[in-house]
Amino acid sequence: MDKLQIQGGIPLEGEVRISGAKNATLPILAAALLTDDPLIVANVPHLQDVTTTIELLGRMGVRVTVDERMQIEVDASSLTECFAPYELVKTMRASILVLGPLVAKFGRADVSLPGGCAIGARPVNIHVAGLQAMGADIRIEAGYIRARASRLKGARLVLETVTVTGTENLMMAATLAEGETVIENAAREPEVVDLAHCLIAMGARIHGAGTDKITVQGVARLRGTRYEVLPDRIESGTYLVAGAITRGHVRVKHTRPDHLDAVLAKLEEAGAKVGVGDGWVEVDMRGRRPRAVDVRTAPYPAFPTDMQAQFAALNTIAEGVGTITETIFENRFMHMLEMRRLGAEIRLEGNTAIIRGVDRLTAAPVMATDLRASASLVLAGLVAAGRTEVERIYHIDRGYETIEEKLAQLGAQIRRVPG
Repeated sequence: MDKLQIQGGIPLEGEVRISGAKNATLPILAAALLTDDPLIVANVPHLQDVTTTIELLGRMGVRVTVDERMQIEVDASSLTECFAPYELVKTMRASILVLGPLVAKFGRADVSLPGGCAIGARPVNIHVAGLQAMGADIRIEAGYIRARASRLKGARLVLETVTVTGTENLMMAATLAEGETVIENAAREPEVVDLAHCLIAMGARIHGAGTDKITVQGVARLRGTRYEVLPDRIESGTYLVAGAITRGHVRVKHTRPDHLDAVLAKLEEAGAKVGVGDGWVEVDMRGRRPRAVDVRTAPYPAFPTDMQAQFAALNTIAEGVGTITETIFENRFMHMLEMRRLGAEIRLEGNTAIIRGVDRLTAAPVMATDLRASASLVLAGLVAAGRTEVERIYHIDRGYETIEEKLAQLGAQIRRVPG
C-alpha cells in the first residue's frame, strides 16, 4: 500500500491547475442512466471514486469509454441490470446516486446500503422517503434498498435535513416523473447546481437550483449532451491553505473564486493576502506566521465541512488559539489525534476542537483516516521539521488528483513510495 514521504519546512511558491470537481462528476455520471443517448462528460478528474463509478456503471451493462484527456462517454442504452452490489457501494457512499435515476428511467433498482468514509452515519432515509412520496414501492432487505415503480409522480418533498446527495438523487428522479416536483430545504452547493445545469442541457426542466427550493417539471425523455464539469472548490481551498501554512505564495488557476467566499474570508482572517481574478485565486503569506481562526461548518454557502481539517492543520502552527466546530458530520475529528503525533496541541470537547498553535511541528509517521483528513495530514507534514510519512493514502486518491505531483510543482519535497 503506497504512502507519501514529505520533507517539511519549504515555503510553497507557484501555480497549480485545479481539476474537475469529484462531487459534481459522480452525480453527473449517474445522470447518464436517465437517457438512452450517450452523455459525454469533460474535465473529469482522474480519481479512485471516478474509477469506482465507472466500474459500477459497467457492472450494470452500461458502455463507458474514456479517452486520453479523461473525457468520458457513457451510453446507458445497453443497460442489462439495475443492480449496485455491496462490494462496490461499500467503498464509496456516492454510489447511492444511481438509485433515483434507475427508478425513474427503468422502474426498478436494487442498491446496496452504502459504506465509504468513516465520518458519521449519513443515513439514506431522506432518499428513500422522497422516492416513496413520488410513488415508489421501497423495501430494505438483506442490506439492499429494493425500489419499484411504474412511473414516478411529482410530489412536494420537504427534506428533513439539508443533504447534497439526497437533493441530487431526488432531483434526478423528478426529471422523468409525471408532473411537478418541488424539493424544499434543498442543498445549495455548487455541485448541485452543476448537476442541474447538466440535466437542463439534457432537456430537463429545472428551476431554483442554488436556492433552497428546487422545482422540476417532469418530461417524457432526456437526450444526450456534452457537459464540462466545474472546477473542484475543495481542491482549490486545499492548495490555498498549503500556501498559507508554509508561509508561501500559491496561485490556483482554472478555478471558480465565487465558490470560495467562506474559505477566502478565513484565509484573510488568518493574515494572508488574497488576490482574485478571472478563474484564479492566490494566497500570499510570505514572511508572516498565520493567525489562528475560528471555524464552524455549515451547509453552503457557509464554511464547508470538507475544508475544516485543512484549517485545523493551519491552526496547529498559527499564532493564538482557534476552534473548529463540526456541525455536519459526527466522528470527523480522527485526524486531530494523528496531528497530535506531530506535536499539535489539540483538545477535543464534543464537536469542537480547541487548537493552540505551536512554533513548530515535528515529523512522525501518521495514518490517514478519511479523504479530507488525509489532506490535513499532508499539509501538516509540509511544515513539520523532518520527514513525515502519511500511510493509507488510498483515501487521498479518492479525492485528489496526483496530489504529490501538484505539490512538487509548488516546490514541496514529497514523493509516493510503496508501503
